Amino acid sequence: MWDLILRLIDDMFFASIPAVGFALIFNVPHRALKYCATLAALGHGLRTLLLHLDMPLVIATFFAASLIGFLGIWLSHHYLAHPKVFTVAAIIPMIPGVYAYKAMIALVQINHYGSSQALIADMFNYFIKTGFILGALAFGLSLPGMLFYRKKPVV
Repeated sequence: MWDLILRLIDDMFFASIPAVGFALIFNVPHRALKYCATLAALGHGLRTLLLHLDMPLVIATFFAASLIGFLGIWLSHHYLAHPKVFTVAAIIPMIPGVYAYKAMIALVQINHYGSSQALIADMFNYFIKTGFILGALAFGLSLPGMLFYRKKPVV
């Protein structure tokens, strides 16, 4: 139990650092940096908790991105700012860079050594994982906006 709590605290702390860095790159107002860090920590912590509970990575990423989206909309109403101020930088730590990197390495190895069934399978596996995780991030982040900013009722 304590191992999980320490792992979550560690994960949440280290997820907030790149969120603040990207928020600074995107010229987010300084008063909003703490909210970007908090959203990144909560989203990444939720994803880590769901992965610990044996939920698939794509679904856990979707729920974490949805949490960031819903909280970002709430913060935008509370502080009269656009939701992207809070959410874009907070979603950055969940970008699947390792899977994209491994897919590109497999592609380079196919080009260098020639194709083999194992390399092609690895390449497609990593590309598909990257695509699905990016899709979960995009759909999870846009879901709250589609629900709250509709011109017509949902039903």
